[in-house]
Amino acid sequence: MYNMKWLFTLLVSISLVACTKKEAVVQPVSNPPINTNTTTKTWLALGDSYTIGQSVDAAERFPTQTANWLLTNGISMAIPDYIAVTGWTTINLQNGIQSTNPAQYDVVSLLIGVNDQYQTHDTTGYRLRFTQLLQKAIQLAKGKKENVFVLSIPDYSVTPFAIYQDTARIRMEIDWFNAINKNVTANFQCAYLDITPSTREGRYDRTLIASDGLHPSALEYRRWANKLGPLVYPALR
Repeated sequence: MYNMKWLFTLLVSISLVACTKKEAVVQPVSNPPINTNTTTKTWLALGDSYTIGQSVDAAERFPTQTANWLLTNGISMAIPDYIAVTGWTTINLQNGIQSTNPAQYDVVSLLIGVNDQYQTHDTTGYRLRFTQLLQKAIQLAKGKKENVFVLSIPDYSVTPFAIYQDTARIRMEIDWFNAINKNVTANFQCAYLDITPSTREGRYDRTLIASDGLHPSALEYRRWANKLGPLVYPALR
């Protein structure tokens, strides 16, 4: 009888411990995202080296990391397609789109301009061409402006690449070009994500800069994805 009582006490104790451990691991999620549309969504990423993820793996590019964020939040996403090449200006991107002649997509992102600043310093031409590119992006997003997402130009003045350049001027000109793309984006009522302040933290945190000393690291791209994902999510539900 004593052994049976001891065994019963032991089983109850084990059961209580098991429940306690389960409760410690499985935490309730407040307001979990609900997606009733299971159709696989498509993404076209337009841009330059920042879009194609120069010096990081393909899986670490910001569009791919954002698509993965969406996947974990219930949105069925295909791997993004890219029309983006390192060194491209707005002119190059226009030509790239024309030669590729892409189909329509559920999401289109646009990040372009750093090479217009670096190579040409042509703000007037940039405004015109960026406007045309944004119009094309809306067209490629099935005419849905709410499905187009513009990112600001990163500030490379904080990188080792620019250490012997006029960093104050670079910063000023990046601000000029970003003022243009932000204004044009607002005029078309598309979403705009200002990632420039985040990239400027690379001055003090080198883990945010890739091994080439110029482009963002996978960690920096993840920070963009964590901000971009919640912007894209409502458009795809």
